[in-house]
Amino acid sequence: MGSLAVLVGAIVQGGVGFGLGLVAAPVLTMLAPDLMPGAIQVVNMTLPLFTLAVEWRRVDWRGLGFALLGRLPGSAIAAVIVVYVSVYTRGIFVAVMVLIAVVLTARALSVPRNGYTITSAGFVSGITGTATGIGGPPIALVYQNAKGPQIRATLAMFFFLSAAQSLVILQLVGELPGQALLVGGVLIVPMVLGFLVSGPLRRYLDGGKVRVAVLTVAALSAVGLIVQNVITAL
Repeated sequence: MGSLAVLVGAIVQGGVGFGLGLVAAPVLTMLAPDLMPGAIQVVNMTLPLFTLAVEWRRVDWRGLGFALLGRLPGSAIAAVIVVYVSVYTRGIFVAVMVLIAVVLTARALSVPRNGYTITSAGFVSGITGTATGIGGPPIALVYQNAKGPQIRATLAMFFFLSAAQSLVILQLVGELPGQALLVGGVLIVPMVLGFLVSGPLRRYLDGGKVRVAVLTVAALSAVGLIVQNVITAL
């Protein structure tokens, strides 16, 4: 089930620039909460390399700098959350973040793209990305009106550097078990398959229908995660 979630997430992210964490993180958190967010961060760091191999010339380097500037303090706050917040609470946090991301993405809010908004988005992404593995939606909302190649390339570079930063922070605070790295490495296989499938499908699928389906799956996964954590707590 976790491999399938990563496969679907990779197809989505390969096509629109983000979505891997949104789809896969709730499922992986349900299946192996002790290995999150380390396992998904391994995949988050690897997938962008495939996009950058094709579209690296379209990276918005100025915007990327603002985003990374905001992400660093956000990641520091997330490190405190990971160390001092229980796995149960983090599970609920993941679910709530996914639902918020789904609502914001579905509404397609118009956010001006400037230094302040990109830095703010990077800060929020630092918190949610490091603590839960879901850091794409804040940055994607700011870049939603950019052209497809620029969105995918800029988000890919941001995700690569962000995931690497998150892994280092998780290691420093003792929240990156070796098994998380092993599982993350295994999940690279369905991730690669998903990315390969996303290429041919990108030009044929109706983005609107795919978007609705993905948001629905993500929302159902988040609700399932909440139910699962509540039942476990009882």
